[in-house]
Amino acid sequence: MFKAKALSLLVVFVMVVSLFAGCNGGGNEIKIGAIQPISGQVSAYGTQTRDAIQMAVDEINAAGGVNGKKIKLIVEDDEANPEKTVNAFKKLATQDKVVGIVGALTSKCSLSITKEAQQRKILMISPSSTNDTVTSAGEFIFRACYNDSFQGQVVAKFAQETLKAKNAAILFDNTNDYSKGLRDNFKKKFEELGGKVVVEESYATNDKDFNAQLTKIKGTNPDVLFIPDYYSTVSLIAKQVKSQGINAPMLGADGWDEITNNAGDEVIGSYYSNHYSPDAKDADVQNFVKKYQEKYKIVPNALAALGYDATYVLVEAIKRAGSTDPVKVQAEMMKTDKKYVTGQIKFDPATRNPVKSAVMVKVEKGADGKLTAGYAGTVNP
Repeated sequence: MFKAKALSLLVVFVMVVSLFAGCNGGGNEIKIGAIQPISGQVSAYGTQTRDAIQMAVDEINAAGGVNGKKIKLIVEDDEANPEKTVNAFKKLATQDKVVGIVGALTSKCSLSITKEAQQRKILMISPSSTNDTVTSAGEFIFRACYNDSFQGQVVAKFAQETLKAKNAAILFDNTNDYSKGLRDNFKKKFEELGGKVVVEESYATNDKDFNAQLTKIKGTNPDVLFIPDYYSTVSLIAKQVKSQGINAPMLGADGWDEITNNAGDEVIGSYYSNHYSPDAKDADVQNFVKKYQEKYKIVPNALAALGYDATYVLVEAIKRAGSTDPVKVQAEMMKTDKKYVTGQIKFDPATRNPVKSAVMVKVEKGADGKLTAGYAGTVNP
């Protein structure tokens, strides 16, 4: 009888120890997750963002970690597919038991998991999901980037005040929340400033032929053509814009980042808003670019910079909290007020959106014959 009781107590003890060891707060590690499109149409974003997150984690661990523990990064590839984002989230939440997640990258993917992250009290900070509603699920959802309301207004203001545009055409993806949100906010601001949107044409994700829409756009003779989509689609559209003989400057947003590596001379003279420029003289920017180039042999795009910043925001909050308790970490994230690579980050208390500036860049051809995205100015909130 005694041996049986002792054995039972031992089994219970082992189970309890195993349970605590399996939780994120146990052992010598603090687990954080990352959900990024490592493969698929926007893999140039996902791979660079993943690498920047890893670089931040490596730096933090090299400096002694957090509260005596090392950060363990667990990366999941969602291919920019919301269904795969959900599967990745469930694995990170239930199997890996992460404290927080840096991701997802695209707005549609982030929106697929925000409600469950909020319900489970798993801290989520998207580096780059700009759709206005991303943080609406609740207090555990953050982002490191500005949102589409601000970005759309920045481009509209630039079109009016810098390019002196009076008439604008819009070509957008009506099946993509990111594209639709930018369309709405650009149009609203452009018309508020006295401009006129003379035509709006749409397409669906994965379409390849835009000639019918562009024929209608050409007939309106717009001063500018706003194309709020990702670089992979824009590079296809741009070729058809030029073949149609449309000479209006093309405008875009942060989804254009990497356009210089995926398009040709047809995008020269185009402009887009972005979160940072690697050409900026800011010391934090130059230090980040130098470290990233040394480690990965490539100039980091804006989403890489956002991923790097988002990782530091999350981990520094864990450090200040002295705990992995999500409520305590969330409270510390709300106290964030610091300059990072992509600018000063301080979260709006109601929305958990950062109040920060945007930059405009211009696509040009460098002396070496390669396309570059040159710094064209900063727009403050």
